[in-house]
Amino acid sequence: MTTPGIGRVALRVADLDRMVEFYERAVGLERRAQNDERAVLGAGDGPLLVLLAAPDTPARDPAAAGLFHTAFRVPSRAALGDALDRVETAWRLDGASDHHVSEALYLSDPEGNGIELYRDRPQADWPTTADGRVEMDTLPLALDPLREAAAGTDRCPPGTDIGHVHLEVSSLAAARAWYVDGLGLDIRQSMPAALFLADGDYHHHVGLNTWNGRSAPTGGRGLAWFELFLAESTAAVRERLGGGTTAARGVDATDPDGVEVRVRRT
Repeated sequence: MTTPGIGRVALRVADLDRMVEFYERAVGLERRAQNDERAVLGAGDGPLLVLLAAPDTPARDPAAAGLFHTAFRVPSRAALGDALDRVETAWRLDGASDHHVSEALYLSDPEGNGIELYRDRPQADWPTTADGRVEMDTLPLALDPLREAAAGTDRCPPGTDIGHVHLEVSSLAAARAWYVDGLGLDIRQSMPAALFLADGDYHHHVGLNTWNGRSAPTGGRGLAWFELFLAESTAAVRERLGGGTTAARGVDATDPDGVEVRVRRT
C-alpha cells in the first residue's frame, strides 16, 4: 500500500465455503488461499478480503454497531458494468445510486454483510464546497447504460481495491472524536446523522452513520477488523489515541464501538 486508504477487511463468517463461493461468483474476487480456518480473496496483485471461519460465533445482534458495508472500488465503468452482470446473474441487487463523485451498486452477502461495488468519477468532476469539502448525494442510477458498458469479464480486474469502509456507530460524536481527533482523518462531508472521512482529498475512506439507531457495541459475526493506511506516523496516532497494541508496521486500536482498526503507515 503506497497511498492512504483501506487495506484488507476481515469478516467472521458461519459458512466459509459458501461465502468464498459467493465472493468469487457474485463479487468477482479470486481465491488466493484457503484452509479450514480462513480464506483470502483478492483482485490483481493484492489481497482484499479475509474470511475467518466462525461457525460457533453468534450472529451480530440487530442492535449492535458494526459494518454497514465494505466498498469494493473498480477502475472503470466497464468493470462496474461487469460487476452488475455478475450480481444479477449470481445473486440479487439491492440498489444502485449516483453519488456525484461515484456510481455505486449495493447488495448484501449471504450472511447479511453489506457490500458496495463502485467506480469513481474523475476527481476534477467532483462537486465541492468553498472550503474544499465534497458534496455527495444519493440519486437514482440508470442501469441499462451500465449494462451496455460491460466488457464481459467474470473477475474484478487489476486495479480493484477497497475504496472505503462504512460503519454503523452508536454515537456519531464519539466516533468523530476517535476517527478525526484520534486517527487524524479529515471531514470530507458532514450530515446530521453521517460523517464521511478521509486521509487527504479522497471523498471518503471511512463512512460513519447512525441511520439505523444501533446502540450496542459490535459483536458476533461480521466485521472482525479492517486495515487503514495513513500518511502520518503511527506513533503519533497511538499517542493521540492514548493506547493501542503496537504491531509490526503500525498500531492495532479499537474504536468506541469495539471495532478493531489496524492502522498502518503508507
